[in-house]
Amino acid sequence: MLDEIAAALRASRGLAHKSDIAAVMRTLALGPPSRVGGEAVPIGDDCAAIRDGDGWLLFAIEGLLNEFVQREPWFAGYCAVMVNLSDVYAMGGRPIAVVDAVWTDGLERAAPIVEGMNAAARAYGVPIVGGHTNCRSNQDQLAAAVLGRTRHLLTSFDARPGDVLLAAIDQRGRYREPYPYWDASTESDARRLRADLELLPGLAEAGLCAAAKDVSMAGIVGTAMMLLECSGLGGEIDVAAVPKPSGVASERWLVSTFPSYGFILAASAANVAAVVARFAARGIACAPIGHCDASRAIRVAAGGRSLPVWNFAEAPLIGCGHA
Repeated sequence: MLDEIAAALRASRGLAHKSDIAAVMRTLALGPPSRVGGEAVPIGDDCAAIRDGDGWLLFAIEGLLNEFVQREPWFAGYCAVMVNLSDVYAMGGRPIAVVDAVWTDGLERAAPIVEGMNAAARAYGVPIVGGHTNCRSNQDQLAAAVLGRTRHLLTSFDARPGDVLLAAIDQRGRYREPYPYWDASTESDARRLRADLELLPGLAEAGLCAAAKDVSMAGIVGTAMMLLECSGLGGEIDVAAVPKPSGVASERWLVSTFPSYGFILAASAANVAAVVARFAARGIACAPIGHCDASRAIRVAAGGRSLPVWNFAEAPLIGCGHA
């Protein structure tokens, strides 16, 4: 199993998409440092975090794959809101409002997209307050952005050698076949969805986590890799320890699955039990899946074996974080 997972990870479409970020980061590095209010703003996290009084404003934006918007317009609209909110919560924040940009070939194509966005906005209790609409485009496209705020910031840049990696994933869902999207949201109680996300700012406020990132199209293992790169670290990920629903193929779950509720966390060993207990109290699977070290190399492990899959000293993935 381990050889197949390592090979699939290196060849995955999700990591290929994320590697595009490195080229953009190299271009941004040619310009002046990003500063707002005199303070440097790290680039590459789930949200841009900008100092604001006693806390931080959080900005995030997500663009949806055109083919997904074309084939699943309602669910794409739902996801456009949902994934932005996850970005804010992953940084210990709470969302304030969403804006969107919709391009379609006619008003009738826009309707299900907007209906999906409205459904998610109602479920999560976050308003859509404006945006941009163009119904005279030659294809369907969708992007959305979110504003949030926190006083207790979690980032991808603050994991330390010796920290434990954890995966917290809501397994009470199903795949939206044939896509890799694990949907634990659209058929769930809205009050539960909101309370489950409140776990993240709660962890930040209690000082129980050092770093966090929500699972993205890079998959569960790929997202852990991105967090480690941002923190200038390496580590080992025990793929057999990742919580997984019964009947789901390991390779699909670990490499390509994009869960509606999934977070990678880094915490000190002393805080692991408390973190796991908070998720367990809400019926969310959470488990230690590896550790952070100073090697800048990523290994996957299972059954006493370990295989290298990436070395940030040789090639960046997203090109963000510590040198």
